[in-house]
Amino acid sequence: MANVRLMAGKSVLVTGGTGGIGKATAIRLAALGARVGITGRDQARTEAAAADIRAAPGSPAVDAFAADMSAQAGVRRLAAQVLDTYPRLDVLVNNVGGFWAGRHLTADGLEHTFALNHLAPFLLTSLLLDRLTTSASARIVTVSSGAHTRGRIDFNDLQGERNYSGQRAYSQSKLANVMFTYELARRLDGTSVTATVCHPGVVRTNFGAEDQAAYLAIMIRVARLFMKTPAQGADTPVYLASSPEVEGVTGRYFVHCKPKTSSNASYDTAAASRLWQVSADLAGITATA
Repeated sequence: MANVRLMAGKSVLVTGGTGGIGKATAIRLAALGARVGITGRDQARTEAAAADIRAAPGSPAVDAFAADMSAQAGVRRLAAQVLDTYPRLDVLVNNVGGFWAGRHLTADGLEHTFALNHLAPFLLTSLLLDRLTTSASARIVTVSSGAHTRGRIDFNDLQGERNYSGQRAYSQSKLANVMFTYELARRLDGTSVTATVCHPGVVRTNFGAEDQAAYLAIMIRVARLFMKTPAQGADTPVYLASSPEVEGVTGRYFVHCKPKTSSNASYDTAAASRLWQVSADLAGITATA
């Protein structure tokens, strides 16, 4: 019971919080006393998820933000709403993401996987960074995947225009999450803001359900029998967002609430710096954190 109000007085934003790991993370952090905001594409579904979280024990303050984060205009509107709502922001959990078997373009003409899984958290973090920096000991937690170990940042074909594969695009975006976190931690050196990234495990959610090839859908239905529950998948994001054990810890990759070594490619500082510049150009912001 000592940790029941561990997050009392803190404000937290969890992207992709209407289901799966995001909703489970929001429920747990709200139960620890935080005021929690969740994002979702659909207003009604986001409001319903917020109501569910409010109904959980010890979770009175939950805010719903509807935003299509695959579109940069949606990310910018979201950031403006968050800044209007929260005088301080103590934790940002970049959880939103998806998998698409086929290649799709966003409203900005960008490949959907890269836009949502990498550019959206990159842009949102950048827009909220001043508010995070002015909040004491703020934390930025990004949910990646063990799939990052199979990823490669193809600067000659980031958008998959020449050769698209759903798995390759996803793995690239998850590697980008890790590299973004490491580069962000370097750029935030000397501030009180930390940046960590995690693999939540293989979790039983509706991830990728809206665009699955028939064979992939069958494989996922079978694999779901052996996957973690969303509540179990939330363990590491919640730990990184709230635990005193990781106070001041930055630029690290976590699995099962333990620091682990990520892929060799993720430690390429020159590639990370280049990815940051390319991402800033695509998002229309300056590259300086």
